[in-house]
Amino acid sequence: MSGIAEVARRAGVSKSTASRALTGAGYVSDETRRRVQQAAADLGYRPSTSAVGLATGRTRSIGVLLPYVNRWFFAEALEGVQEALHERGLDLTLYAARPDTATRRHVFRQFLTRKGFDGLIAIGLEPQDGEVERLLAMRIPVVGVVGTSDAISVVAIDDEHASRRATELLVDLGHRDIVFLGGGASAAHVDRLRMSGYSASMTDAALTGHIRFVPSDVTLPGGYAAAVDLLGDARRRPTAIVAVCDEVAIGAIIAARRLGIRVPSELSVVGIDDHEYAAMFSLTTLRQVPREQGAAAVELLQRHLHDREMAPTAVRLQATLVMRSSTAPPLSAESTVQIDMRERPAWSQ
Repeated sequence: MSGIAEVARRAGVSKSTASRALTGAGYVSDETRRRVQQAAADLGYRPSTSAVGLATGRTRSIGVLLPYVNRWFFAEALEGVQEALHERGLDLTLYAARPDTATRRHVFRQFLTRKGFDGLIAIGLEPQDGEVERLLAMRIPVVGVVGTSDAISVVAIDDEHASRRATELLVDLGHRDIVFLGGGASAAHVDRLRMSGYSASMTDAALTGHIRFVPSDVTLPGGYAAAVDLLGDARRRPTAIVAVCDEVAIGAIIAARRLGIRVPSELSVVGIDDHEYAAMFSLTTLRQVPREQGAAAVELLQRHLHDREMAPTAVRLQATLVMRSSTAPPLSAESTVQIDMRERPAWSQ
């Protein structure tokens, strides 16, 4: 394999100049840097991580922490982070640690603190037991994809605004008996924001007396189980549901079908996320793109790496409404939203 001496000879520079050009340690002109990088590419030379670390004081390694790897949002955000890091030639070390587990406590107390990361990206961080303080004590930049702390930078959608729009859509269609499905007493920060947006929209529409929260696990089976109980009682059955996320919404649609309740003519359902299954179930939803949030988190982390004095920054993205076939005016109600029923699949009418 070619070494730095061969790269230097091919580029017509000294070994020290070639090293500076490839590691970023010290100044070289843009033209020289390009020439050295081209020589290294022609020869298939890659500077070792340890060499770059010694020259720059950086490991070019980023730690990524998330609670789940098998759920849609987290997996999508992780792919966005990974692609953005690889584009920048940065390594990734992944830690999956479910909340309230011994594994999570072990990760925070030992692994994170003893590894040499340039920075850390936390996806869906719900800090517990001084976790944020432990991260900040590492003295490296930390960026969250969704998060609750003002002490670190974060990239997220405006969750409260998303649920407000979902609720307003149903109100404009003529619905009054609208239930928020999902979350609960131990709801995550994101879920609480979405619950707040629903409540605010209902209050704005003078529907305070109709506000109802039905808790469920934030999963498809959780949404199904809660919806079976809710919809199976005709006396308290709503005409519409705002779900905390698409998985809960899809669970509610499946429950309605099995109970013989037609969606959307007898029950409208709106989700938040635009999950990969949303189109399959013709779910009206507020779209967020977790991959873009992951990539944006890497960009924000890069800014912190270049400016260590940069203050924590919140990047709030707006979810976009995606109209499909899970919403319609309630029976015998006037609507301010025009729906073309010809576009609805046969099963939904």
